[in-house]
Amino acid sequence: MVEVKRIAVLGAGLMGHGICQVAAQSGYEVNLRDIEQRFLDNGMQMIKKSLQKFQSKGQLTETQVNETLGRIHPTLDLKEAVSNVDLVVEAVPENVELKKATFKEVDMYAMPHTIIASNTSSISITELGSATNRPEKVCGMHFFNPPQLMKLVEVVRGAKTSDETIQTVLDVAHKMGKETVLVKKDSPGFIVNRILIPALNEAVALYWEGVADRDDIDKAVKLGLNWPMGPLLLIDYIGADTTLAISEVLTNELDPKFHPCTGLKQMVKARLLGRKTGKGFYDWTKK
Repeated sequence: MVEVKRIAVLGAGLMGHGICQVAAQSGYEVNLRDIEQRFLDNGMQMIKKSLQKFQSKGQLTETQVNETLGRIHPTLDLKEAVSNVDLVVEAVPENVELKKATFKEVDMYAMPHTIIASNTSSISITELGSATNRPEKVCGMHFFNPPQLMKLVEVVRGAKTSDETIQTVLDVAHKMGKETVLVKKDSPGFIVNRILIPALNEAVALYWEGVADRDDIDKAVKLGLNWPMGPLLLIDYIGADTTLAISEVLTNELDPKFHPCTGLKQMVKARLLGRKTGKGFYDWTKK
């Protein structure tokens, strides 16, 4: 079985920078790759901020913060990022063609033993694996937002994923201090999003139809279902565009019952995506 010592994370955005931080904190050397310097700079800035927060709470020492940062190697070069690692975690935007193109390129440059995992929340692992010559070494490794705090990782088996690949990725997730669940069949939305997305969609429908105000919808779910945050606030964290994308995958691949409501589509058309654009159901431009 492959011993993972070095990891590449592709994408320094919302999820990628967090996955990179978790891996580096766990002792792995990490190559962090993105397509533009500003994305890399922004990702590194967010990592530094997050580590400083942990330090201010007494959860990390200054030495541990510096050691973690020392294990992160930012790069714009994909070949450089993946050619010397044992595990690649892809965290590029939720677009099937973009992900497949990325997997194909990684497959060209990565060592034969290297596992390629996707942080996708809904796209078929089997389809991503088919873009490579190593489908047995492709699986899903789905972290939750923010990866630095959320305990769960869904490990997803594609049609050709080997037992050894699954075990290696489970071991890595455990070393990162995560709890894991195994998705035995490559089914859209896996476990969490297949349950969550219809609930978020209904919350938007309630708001859009004027059944209840935003704050009351969020309060009802927080107090009535014991969620840590309300569904509309959660959409702002996930991004309305990502929520819509997952909803459309579930609709197309599984069942029309997952069809996204008009309100969600309108939010995306208006670029009211939530935290990432400054406005969604809430205003994120105010401190």
